[in-house]
Amino acid sequence: MTRTVADLVVERLATWQVPRVFGYAGDGIDPVLAALRRAGGKPEFVQARHEEMAAFMATGHAKYTGEPGVCLSTQGPGAIHLLGGLYDAKLDRRPVVALVGQVVTTALGSGYLQEVDLHTLFKDVCGQYLQTAFAPEQVPMLLDNAMRTAIETRTPTCVILPHDVQRAEAPDETPHAHGIVPSSPVLGRPRVRPGEDAVRRAADLLQRGRKVALLVGRGAAGAQREVEQLVDRLGAGVTVSLLGKPELPEGPAWHTGVMGHLGTTASAELMSGCDTLLIIGCNDPWTEFYPEPGQARAVQIDIEPRVIGSKYPVEVAVAGDARETLRALLSVLPRNPERHWLDRVGESVSRWREIARERAERPAEPLNPELVVRKLSDHLPHSARVAVDVGSSTYWYARHLALPAGVPAHVSAYLASMGCALPYAMAAKLDAPDRPVVALAGDGAMQLNGLLELISVADRWRSWADPTFVVLVLHNHDLNEVSWEQREMEGDPRYADSQRVPDFPYAAYAEMLGLRGLRLDAPERVDDVWAEAFTAGGPVVVEAIVDPAVPLVPPHLPDAKAAKIYQGLAQETDGGGGAERVRTQRADEGHHDR
Repeated sequence: MTRTVADLVVERLATWQVPRVFGYAGDGIDPVLAALRRAGGKPEFVQARHEEMAAFMATGHAKYTGEPGVCLSTQGPGAIHLLGGLYDAKLDRRPVVALVGQVVTTALGSGYLQEVDLHTLFKDVCGQYLQTAFAPEQVPMLLDNAMRTAIETRTPTCVILPHDVQRAEAPDETPHAHGIVPSSPVLGRPRVRPGEDAVRRAADLLQRGRKVALLVGRGAAGAQREVEQLVDRLGAGVTVSLLGKPELPEGPAWHTGVMGHLGTTASAELMSGCDTLLIIGCNDPWTEFYPEPGQARAVQIDIEPRVIGSKYPVEVAVAGDARETLRALLSVLPRNPERHWLDRVGESVSRWREIARERAERPAEPLNPELVVRKLSDHLPHSARVAVDVGSSTYWYARHLALPAGVPAHVSAYLASMGCALPYAMAAKLDAPDRPVVALAGDGAMQLNGLLELISVADRWRSWADPTFVVLVLHNHDLNEVSWEQREMEGDPRYADSQRVPDFPYAAYAEMLGLRGLRLDAPERVDDVWAEAFTAGGPVVVEAIVDPAVPLVPPHLPDAKAAKIYQGLAQETDGGGGAERVRTQRADEGHHDR
């Protein structure tokens, strides 16, 4: 049989050691699908339930592995459906390569069936590299450049493959001729070290600080030991961004937890009380939770110079890899023997931990979602991978879930797209079938697309070395985060026509698919249900019936925002319970509302 360009595409992906391609079939990519079949699973084709889910899976693969994810779609509607997952990759800076079919080149511009201007469609989301293949000799170069660019820029790229080009005969080798560009499937990675002068200036500023705070983000991955040494050297407190949460275990007394709207009182107190701030690999957008400008002198370390100073006024900019930079800094930074600030941070942390425990144990109707997620910490395997959806589950993850060292957890952070947890979880499981996976989602996210991807779980789980795949559904019949945002940001009541999530039997649906379903509606059963979920010997959906009136409010809620929440709740016929809970939470933090 003639070797086609589609075969060449699949061979090149294998050369780049791409283990799997996430996608959905369509006639615009029939030749590539046939080539994948002929390749015998190298790479494997993973069928999602929708092209958007395929793109989210590719992004999830990139997040859990650090390697580029690849997604595949047909032309027209299939290409359009990829956008949500690709924007997730773009905003969270993850390498993804999209391979997209297109109508035959002779029909382009004719208004052909499913013809869409794909360059216009993808020009923003795949702006670093977006090309159409018009000749067989061009394809290896396009694929190599797409892979290299995705990896180096940590963004999605796209190669568009017209149907006739896919079917064309592949050249045995790249001709050595004018206008034909040879390419190699190789990549070199630089060692990014900071300038010595910047390190000295950073050390000088930091050692002058008496109340030093570290804000640690995802960019500090791999530098846990260096961060811990720096904490001891400076007597500093540490807070993390949502993306930085998995990078540092939250056990030490100097770790205040997550910063920001989803964060802890201890982190808010650290930021409001410090006189010096060191930002490490973080570009967190919650600027109102940083120290007030002028309050703290700041140093920022980042491998991307463009983000330094973009969220807070910085005196010393240090461009370099976090681990390399912290090692350089530690080599010139003396130890501060003063521990008064560290003691104060520890008091804030102890106070927060008691507040968090009390909040989780407060009665709710019928069940407190904080308790459900908090108790998961006691059962989470040390080899697990965690996927978190957007919504109320993100808040409870940020505040209550204690991740064991080395357990990765991912969420759609900057795009903040609902529906990410199940495709992320599938990507995590397919990459490491011997590791348990846990997904946290609300009922809104499950109805958005999670129910569909449970079909994929049911289809594949028997081939996994460890079939532990636990999905928590927080079932409260409400788009809960948006309801609380309406109250906090607008002073409006919950709009039931918009916010109500239709009732659905999540546990029973799991049983129908051949999975295990556990319905949880009583606090005394939480531990038993988690224990059962992790020993079930197969995938489990835990349907927790939780109270939508448990407040989703930031730490140390300002009086003006509290007044708006009370205003919104006062207009709801059943809002009284929520108002009382907000008052109780503010009292925990030292605020006293009448």
